Amino acid sequence: MYEIDQLLKEVKHVHFIGIGGSGMCPLAEILNEKGYIISGSDNNETDTLARVRAMGAKVTLGQVPENIEGAELIIYTSAILAGNPELEAAKNSGIPLFERNDLLGAITRIYPDCIGVCGTHGKTTTCAMLTQVLIECGKDPSAVIGGKLPLTGTSGIVGSSEHMVCESCEYQDHFLKLTPDVAVILNVDEDHLEYFKNLDNLKKSFEKFASFATKKIIYNGDDKNTCDVIESVKVISDKPTVSFGFNKTNDYYADNIELKNEFASFDVIYKDENLGRVTLSIPGEHNIYNALAVFASAVHTGAKPAEIITAIAHFRGAGRRFEILDVIDGITIADDYAHHPRELEVTLNTAMGMGYNNVWAVFQPFTFSRTKILFDDFVRVLKIPDKVVMTEIMGSREVNTYGIYTADLAKEIPGSVWYNTFEEVSQYVVDHAKEGDFVITLGCGDIYKAAKIMIKMLKEKRKEG
Repeated sequence: MYEIDQLLKEVKHVHFIGIGGSGMCPLAEILNEKGYIISGSDNNETDTLARVRAMGAKVTLGQVPENIEGAELIIYTSAILAGNPELEAAKNSGIPLFERNDLLGAITRIYPDCIGVCGTHGKTTTCAMLTQVLIECGKDPSAVIGGKLPLTGTSGIVGSSEHMVCESCEYQDHFLKLTPDVAVILNVDEDHLEYFKNLDNLKKSFEKFASFATKKIIYNGDDKNTCDVIESVKVISDKPTVSFGFNKTNDYYADNIELKNEFASFDVIYKDENLGRVTLSIPGEHNIYNALAVFASAVHTGAKPAEIITAIAHFRGAGRRFEILDVIDGITIADDYAHHPRELEVTLNTAMGMGYNNVWAVFQPFTFSRTKILFDDFVRVLKIPDKVVMTEIMGSREVNTYGIYTADLAKEIPGSVWYNTFEEVSQYVVDHAKEGDFVITLGCGDIYKAAKIMIKMLKEKRKEG
């Protein structure tokens, strides 16, 4: 048994350092529902902090050593930097201290039917869609999602059933701390190579995750890397597998696909039986794969096909996933989390097919390693839109030992421009975008702030006439 699993059977008071984080708040809510005493701290007032307070937890604004008094188990998020006085006090206290992913792993083992959704692309959209489908089908799930579900306005929910939906991220093998009952693999693509080094190592991690499944594995049968993973898993495991995709050799496949302005409708076929026609309310052909994964996962829980079809049609996306923020004087402003070339490619191709006059990609490259290693792919996909505006690379956890800069990208992308600040980026777009244009901010850093600045600038421009 995992150490933290045993501790959760023995302790009552759990303290969270960084409790207001979108990844921490759902875990605190789940433990609160399970009867634990919850306390925590954070440095900023947020909506999630207000939610935690509303459930009765003792929350302190500001992180000082005294906050941990009375705690029997302390959880911290990796966003807390070394040297944080509360974290340092926790390390020296003798109180059991675990990182957030350790607790998430323990929680996946509490629920009898945890559906762990992994994949290089599409995890958040699929988890959000599956959660909404299970809610609308009366399955009352719990969920931990990597983005906001518009239906609830939260990144997680606490249900009373045995079902849990868990976004399972491969970054630095975090998902290997989880134990899914159902492992869903959307795709396997080269990413995080600063850690994995090569595709073979990445595949091995996905193999391990899939092998943890206690009930079944649901996977993309059209994706070669995923199929390689499944073949390796079959050597060591006899767990049932269910495939989905466009190819008619899959267990679930999409047939009679129609795209209207990038919004898809299709028949869902399961082993030659037509289960009904799905109409998506989110754009992009790639979302057919996500919907098929959701369909197979929801059927696993006992949901009826007709209910699933209705619920999928109601789903209008997750936060920061092709999220339309505003339309001002005919200029549409949107935001998307895409930061890998494959994600940028499907997002930009989707936007280009929606009938706008010009598509503006406002891109913030994320991490020096990814930009350097996948440089040629970034150049290729950033030639898709009509206009490209970029910021300097957001290094995040990295130092620029790679000698790579946004200027290097700009040299290879005709007509592109780049600026150091969001204000400069936003001003350029506002000065040049016209009615009928589509502007989408792209990246997993804080580029969404530029979208908000553009909206503010456009509204001020409207007032000025």
